[in-house]
Amino acid sequence: MAQRILWTKEELILAFNLYLKIEFGKTHAHNPKIIELAKLINRTPSSIVMRLGNFASIDPFHQLRGVGGLPNGKKQVQPIWNEFFHNQEELIFKSEQILAGRENSTIENKYQELLFDLKDLKGETVIREVKTRVNQSVFRQMVMANYSTKCAITGIDIPELLLASHIIPWSKNEENRLNPENGICLSALYDKAFDKGIIGINQKYEVILSDSLKKKCKTEFYQTHFAPIENLKITEPIKYLPRKEFLEYHLDTIFEK
Repeated sequence: MAQRILWTKEELILAFNLYLKIEFGKTHAHNPKIIELAKLINRTPSSIVMRLGNFASIDPFHQLRGVGGLPNGKKQVQPIWNEFFHNQEELIFKSEQILAGRENSTIENKYQELLFDLKDLKGETVIREVKTRVNQSVFRQMVMANYSTKCAITGIDIPELLLASHIIPWSKNEENRLNPENGICLSALYDKAFDKGIIGINQKYEVILSDSLKKKCKTEFYQTHFAPIENLKITEPIKYLPRKEFLEYHLDTIFEK
């Protein structure tokens, strides 16, 4: 009988990285992302699926739904989960560094399109900026997966036109920068409108329009792009609903009354 090889911490971190990025309901052994990770860490796709199930067993989203996941490996994955929620930015960046290494690459090579303009920065400044951009990229992947790569207002499913909108801005709340409950997938127009407080989303998950925007109600662009979305309920994400206290913050401090 073949001896079971225990998972290393690095492997568990990589499985968690994938758990955050993968669309719920697609954690099966034929998923190309699961097959790719299995090859990188010399495991079977089925073993990756089992680890993802272990993480699901401790995910509050699944616990609230009464879905248990695969609890047998809970003790192994719990420390990774705890580390993430106590220090999200560090673990996410660390997981991306490990992943790049397994791919025989570096963070700088893997994310060169995001980092190309940093060559003149030095020391702590460049380290901080690299970490920020990489983590923002992972946050985008998490939010995209949560909304099935569709705008929560329009249903547009062209990735190049979509953004992961922070409800509480990145600069205002370090603790929840990478919390998927602090993100909504929006197309570029509505992302900008939300970011500037021209539109908001109330605690019923309905789109509301600012008074300044309503003053444009007789214009063609208002009738085309904004009148149809007033009071529209956003598409419900697969897993993590926008946290109501985050939406309340946005309405109180960013939304134009």
